[in-house]
Amino acid sequence: MDMATRIAQLRDEIEQHNYRYYVLDTPAIPDAEFDKLFRELQALEAQHPELLTADSPTQRVGGKPLKSFAEVRPRHGAAEPTGAGVAASHLLPQTAGFASNVSKVLHRTQMLSLNNAFSEDEVRAFDVRIREALGIAEVEYAVEPKFDGLAITLTYRDGVFVQGATRGDGSTGEDVTENLRTVRAIPLRLSKPVADVEVRGEVLMFKRDFAKLNGEQRAKGEKEFANPRNAAAGSLRQLDSRITASRHLSFFAYGIGLCEGVALPKRHDQQLALLHNWGVPVAQQHRVVCGVDGLLKFYREIGAQRAALPFDIDGVVYKVNDIAQQQQLGFVSRAPRWAIAHKFPAEEAMTTLLDIEVQVGRTGALTPVARLAPVFVGGVTVANATLHNQDEINRKKIHIGDTVVVRRAGDVIPEIVRVLNENDIPPYNISDAVKGVCPVCGSHVAKQTDESVWRCTGGLFCPAQRKQALLHFASRRAMNIEGLGDKLVEQLVDSGIVNTPADLYDSAQCGLPVLANLERMGEKSALNLLEAIGHSKRTTLARFIYALGVRNVGEATAKDLAQYFGSLDNLLAADVESLQQVRDVGPVVAQSMADFLAEAHNREVIAQLRASGVYWPEHEQRRVAELPFSGKTFVLTGTLVALTREQAKEKLEALGAKVSGSVSKKTDYVVAGAEAGSKLDKAQELGVAVLDEQQFLALLETI
Repeated sequence: MDMATRIAQLRDEIEQHNYRYYVLDTPAIPDAEFDKLFRELQALEAQHPELLTADSPTQRVGGKPLKSFAEVRPRHGAAEPTGAGVAASHLLPQTAGFASNVSKVLHRTQMLSLNNAFSEDEVRAFDVRIREALGIAEVEYAVEPKFDGLAITLTYRDGVFVQGATRGDGSTGEDVTENLRTVRAIPLRLSKPVADVEVRGEVLMFKRDFAKLNGEQRAKGEKEFANPRNAAAGSLRQLDSRITASRHLSFFAYGIGLCEGVALPKRHDQQLALLHNWGVPVAQQHRVVCGVDGLLKFYREIGAQRAALPFDIDGVVYKVNDIAQQQQLGFVSRAPRWAIAHKFPAEEAMTTLLDIEVQVGRTGALTPVARLAPVFVGGVTVANATLHNQDEINRKKIHIGDTVVVRRAGDVIPEIVRVLNENDIPPYNISDAVKGVCPVCGSHVAKQTDESVWRCTGGLFCPAQRKQALLHFASRRAMNIEGLGDKLVEQLVDSGIVNTPADLYDSAQCGLPVLANLERMGEKSALNLLEAIGHSKRTTLARFIYALGVRNVGEATAKDLAQYFGSLDNLLAADVESLQQVRDVGPVVAQSMADFLAEAHNREVIAQLRASGVYWPEHEQRRVAELPFSGKTFVLTGTLVALTREQAKEKLEALGAKVSGSVSKKTDYVVAGAEAGSKLDKAQELGVAVLDEQQFLALLETI
């Protein structure tokens, strides 16, 4: 391909992307990809100046305005701009002292753009050029964030907001006055009645408002916005200003254009302070620094804060602070010599989705992970990205082989934000890919109706869940194996000593010689642990059920299951329907229990635990219907002397009672200890039977 053809191709491609970005608000590629195209065109035109044309994208800014809005054009023949601010890329020329008809003209001087720097070397070269041109040893710079929003100009006459417009192509903008009036951050009247002033700044959408808007879009089944910048641009360009008003847009000013009726300060930072005093919002993240070291220090500081900022930025802007020095430096083509944008590493980049791997988490959740063609984004090379779950895959219509945009912001795990190619093929399906079984242990996978996550049901067996399962099994309210904490579980699993909870009770597998040789153990610690394991063999059916770690089955539900079924064998024989007969067990909990018990691996481990000597007293095998307090509800209040409230609760539940935290007409007994409060009053009001501690103990003795 000859050079002229490549240049023409680049110009056409850039113009297409400009139109999608600035006019349609539907960018087809990430900013980083656009920057690559633009810089290639700049380089080729610099190498072949004979091919440079006036209509090249490098010679103008932005795109054509929407035909739906009235166009506003600059007045020709304006005085030479002196510069003091920045438009969409944080530049605006500044002009003073010429007559104008504000009702007809907005861009009385062009809203230009900035050259970009992508490395420290480019910033140092910029500083060298400035110092050499001014003939001074060190330059004072105004530095500020580079907002990722939509550049606008606001005209105030006698301090009253009269007109607002977008930047458009830099010369011709779109009149969006009525929509701008709905942006509450924009003052409709300045605190000082300046005769005629243009305020230049950026309309943007805060991250919290963007998340809320996309949530509303999802709820309505409508297309979501790609990012806050496009959400802001799309909202500002609504033909119905009521829609704009509902979108919660924000605004920050970063400079002054035309100004009549007041003498402007001669430094950019002072002009920002003046805007603030007039009641115009100015972002607080701006300051004055000296020399290139000050520039780079600010860049690093803002970069570190970037993820925590309430709004998106894509870099920082450096401007010579002294307005007279700006005038001396002047402009070239589409940008000033006295300002530059130092861009952050792109947070979004385009790549190919090569494959999807399903990983199993500590709780059994199946998580799809995208394997990508490596791409540099967010300052690092990314080859993997999270896909979250099946609902997200469906929403984004993701397939293996797609061209995707991947995003990495700060330390956030990279994720695919959108697919660029479109097709009608059903999206990737996790269950189909794993064929209904866990890719780690082969247990079957299940997804409950109220969840978007598929889960492995082999909780006692699955290697991916071993550590989590063991920690829960040994916890105080489960099997209560004192001394079996995180660090020890890590060693036991990583060394292959323990694969399932049943291995804890295997003296050959987990005996004194083995344990004593572990890091930070020794013989005494090993003996203590073995003693705790031995003590844990005698437990209760409720504790044993809870120790299994079934999803959605908490301590209270485990007690209800133990009381209702009376024996482990009865529970193992239960189906979903019979499980739902248990008090407070609904369809979700019943399905979780049924899925867990349907997995052969889990039953095998349960059998091994019973064979190893784990047991509970025979009287606990009585079914709930046979227990003396079955169907009775007790409420405990006040302080008991002979036993704690927790001990009293355990005794009642062991006898089939339900212990509630509040008194109602359905309460059978209220046990009132010392200093009983409002629950006792409520019981007396409702006529509920009240037992003092002695009467309660006597009742227990009769059982």
